[in-house]
This record gives sequence, structure tokens and C-alpha cells, in this order.
Amino acid sequence: MTMVSDIVIDGFFAAIAGIGFGAISRPPRRAFKYIALLAALGHALRYSLMTYFGFDISTASLCASSLIGFGSLWLGKKCYCPITVLYIPALLPMIPGKIAYNAIFSLLMFLQTMDEPVERAKYLELFFTNGLVSSTAIFMLAVGATLPIFLFPKHASSLTRRKLYKD
Repeated sequence: MTMVSDIVIDGFFAAIAGIGFGAISRPPRRAFKYIALLAALGHALRYSLMTYFGFDISTASLCASSLIGFGSLWLGKKCYCPITVLYIPALLPMIPGKIAYNAIFSLLMFLQTMDEPVERAKYLELFFTNGLVSSTAIFMLAVGATLPIFLFPKHASSLTRRKLYKD
């Protein structure tokens, strides 16, 4: 496959996952296309940065979640929805579940190999490595997505309010 098709396929599956996560929280129907778009763009950006530009998962997650955060600020005006309705389901496909699973699995294996010092050390190292990577990536997702709220507090809180007076 070509590079472009890999990116499009990654974005497509992220859009489907974003729609699924969005359905759980029951947003207005008009928000689903924006959730799908944000999930696809964010995940495709992270995939591209990691695969083709050599970024680590945390930095790529920060860039992608910033795109989702600023995109939800802009698209929230179009669909008259709070930005959290848009960015939370769009971010969920980017949670590093496999890495977090490996951290918990390593912890359990560490506990099962208490009598074998070499194995125990290996699993402890894997636990801390995977735990740190997944925690950092999740933290960067949160930072990037909430960045627009801190940079533009008036815009973020006024998306669902009608303007009754002039500033």
C-alpha cells in the first residue's frame, strides 16, 4: 500500500471508533460528522508523525490532540455544541490501550515471578517503561485537547450561548 492509503485507512477506522465513542455519550446527531472528522484527522496526524517523521507517541499525541482541540473549538461553532462533546469522543481512539495493557500484564507477571530475580527485573522494567509511555501519552492528549480552553476561554465557553450583548 502507499503512504496516502495507509493514512486514509488509519483515519477512516479512527472516525468509526470516534462515532462509536460519541454514541455512548449521546451527543446531538449534528455533532457526529464533526466527531468523525476530528477523530480521523487527529489519528491520521499522529500516525503520520510517528510512522513517517519519527516522532515518539507522546509528542505525536500532543500535536494530534492540539489539532482536535482547536478543530473542536472551530467546529463547535458550526454545530452549536460544547467543545467537550466533540473532542472527548475524537480523542478516545488515540488512548494507547495496547501499551497500557502491556504495563498491567508486566505487573502481573512481576508478581508471579517473585522467586526468579532475572525475570522479575525484566517484568519490572517493562512495567515502568509501558506505564510511563502510556501515562505520558494520555497526559499529552489531555494537554493538547484542553489547550484551546486555556488560550481562548471566552470562545470556548460561548459556543452554546447566544450573543445577547456586544463586547
